[in-house]
Amino acid sequence: MKKGYGIVLVFLLLILNTPVWAEDYKNVEVTKVHASSLTTNGAPLKYLQTAQPEVTVLVVRVPPGGSTGWHQHPVPVYAYMLEGTLDVEIKGGQICTFKKGDAILEVMNTLHNGYNSGSETASLVVFYTGAVGVPNVVKEKAEAIPARP
Repeated sequence: MKKGYGIVLVFLLLILNTPVWAEDYKNVEVTKVHASSLTTNGAPLKYLQTAQPEVTVLVVRVPPGGSTGWHQHPVPVYAYMLEGTLDVEIKGGQICTFKKGDAILEVMNTLHNGYNSGSETASLVVFYTGAVGVPNVVKEKAEAIPARP
């Protein structure tokens, strides 16, 4: 049994050290945009545990003066800013500003509002790593207005 593991290990080392693999990618440029184990507000990243995973990818455009409205995500959400600037206010007052080229590790189960206070459209590609039947976005519930007598 140990001999079998040794053969597999030698085989893997030979394959991984083969220069042909590097040649396959010599015209590719890789730039790390962001790496973190925390969301925008410093909470630890969490992955959804589900038997029916579903990834949804959207391009979101927020015009100058536009806003997403207060909402939260029950699923992990990641985004990449394509253009413009987007301010995200997290319930409680923290404001984070994202600009073209920034990665966003969105907060989960926390109310927040994205708004564009700039002069050009803010565009971002958003990756929702959710589950079949689970909403990606939950809008803040409007408080009921008491009836007048």
